[in-house]
Amino acid sequence: MKPLLHHLGEEAILAYAAGTLDEATSILVASHLSLCPQCRTVARAAEAVGGELMEALEPSVQVKASANDILQMVSSAQMESRPDMRVDPPANNNQADPLLPRPLRDYVPGGIATLKWRWMGPGVRFARILSSIEGAKVGLMRIASGTRMPHHGHAGEEFTMVLAGGCQDASGSYRRGDVEFADNNVTHQPIVDDDGDCICLVVTSGELKPTGLFARILQPLMRV
Repeated sequence: MKPLLHHLGEEAILAYAAGTLDEATSILVASHLSLCPQCRTVARAAEAVGGELMEALEPSVQVKASANDILQMVSSAQMESRPDMRVDPPANNNQADPLLPRPLRDYVPGGIATLKWRWMGPGVRFARILSSIEGAKVGLMRIASGTRMPHHGHAGEEFTMVLAGGCQDASGSYRRGDVEFADNNVTHQPIVDDDGDCICLVVTSGELKPTGLFARILQPLMRV
């Protein structure tokens, strides 16, 4: 797998390592860590720091501590992974859907093929995999090859991680494992690559907000 281009923000990784991140977002973070050695190293480093070292820091330092700071603190420490950060099993494991990172498999036990997809518009389908948790919704979105999504904004925060295929918007190109974060300051129009359907893990605390002439028509369809 090629190195990822779009990673999680430091705050999400550190909150996950500290155990303070909400459950819905933790699903996405754990899934990304299983595919991204770079972010996994940061998370393991944060765990290695431990509560005692963090408590020893001055309050102002704690607030300003970055992933690089933590990596420097534990550069000589021995890293140990926790269970939900382990990497994918070998490809010859016939019991698991190879498309799904390990942290997702308990939520989609039958694999992608067993999901019931809801139509959201031409070429776009969505399958909820977890009921709303603390206001956040977790699901998979499947977008047909070559589809141009409606131009839209967001009524809350949204993390999207590509599991298969690829897409692009003004912020860049995204492939398996890449994460895009959007909030109410972001409007964009993702376009799926022509080499196959794009399947994404989506964690959102709000709804998509279509823009343009057909916004009112599209709004009910684009609810996740």
